[in-house]
Amino acid sequence: MATVALSGVSKRFGDTPVLDSVSLEIEDGEAVVFVGPSGCGKSTLLRLIAGLDDPSGGEIRIGGRDVTEVGPAERGVAMVFQSYALYPHLSVYENLAFALRLAKRPQAEIDQAVRAAAETLAITPLLDRKPKALSGGQRQRVAIGRAIVRSPEVFLFDEPLSNLDAELRGRMRYEFARLHQQLGRTMIYVTHDQVEAMTLADRIVVLAGGVVQQVGAPMELYHRPANRFVAGFIGSPGMNMLPGVLEGFAGGVARVRLAGGALVEVAADASAAVAGAPVTVGVRPEHWRRDAATPNALELPVMFVEALGGVAYAYLTAPDGEGQLVVQTPGDLTLKAGDRARLGFDPAEAHLFAEAGPAFPRLGRD
Repeated sequence: MATVALSGVSKRFGDTPVLDSVSLEIEDGEAVVFVGPSGCGKSTLLRLIAGLDDPSGGEIRIGGRDVTEVGPAERGVAMVFQSYALYPHLSVYENLAFALRLAKRPQAEIDQAVRAAAETLAITPLLDRKPKALSGGQRQRVAIGRAIVRSPEVFLFDEPLSNLDAELRGRMRYEFARLHQQLGRTMIYVTHDQVEAMTLADRIVVLAGGVVQQVGAPMELYHRPANRFVAGFIGSPGMNMLPGVLEGFAGGVARVRLAGGALVEVAADASAAVAGAPVTVGVRPEHWRRDAATPNALELPVMFVEALGGVAYAYLTAPDGEGQLVVQTPGDLTLKAGDRARLGFDPAEAHLFAEAGPAFPRLGRD
């Protein structure tokens, strides 16, 4: 069983805290993605699981075994780094075989493992080439192949696609998803790219400031973020945040006076808050509507329109007159800079956050 369990894991570098009491259970065969902004502690957490760094506190168990004090080679894990770290003077075959040769495995076993990994990754025709003759995507496949031949219990990936261009990253996301389905092994993947997280994960772990903000399935985080940080981080473009003041709550609807004076309604349980409390209304770009019957209507100036073909993104001045909103529209919609657009949103599709960041329970539909 390749379960991974973290209990109260912390890490400090000198007086600087990096991770604060992280507890998490990853099931056998699960694909879990650690996501968050730069410096949030996600790569440090991966290195602690790999045994490359020692925790300042807490316990790490892999397959039910306490490995907190166990070296990397005895943990049953294999790690793929952001840099490919291939040996330039060795062929692809020898790069794949290197760890097995160090372990003094029989040649027949090495050859079988190398060719099986190459077939899985569709790099068999490349086995005689040197790394300098490979594309970025091919080099990344070789780096993954070096992990596969070791037959680890757990695969660890530290931002493996960040050195690739956008088109190749898209193709490699598919390759990672296919690889996980084919191998069925536990995989932990670190990225700052929430698109990769949404695409690859069975569950996402969102970190900020060394603290786990929320753990859940991709669409659970998308529809029911635990706090304002998760709501703004998950989704591309991010959720629009409209500051205001709670005027009251009744009948399953919270009434909020936005900065700028407009009164809007949100289907959220704000019964625990008092009138006059600062709150934030969150609305995703795709949930704005332009039809006359849409509630919560606001009339806002258009600053810029980003036309992408099938869809367009309109950037508008926010109700407070200072920030901006991003609104997704059909690609053939004729909006341009200087227009005033009348937009609204369904109360059931909006979110409401307390001043400190936690979300009020949603009463609307997902």
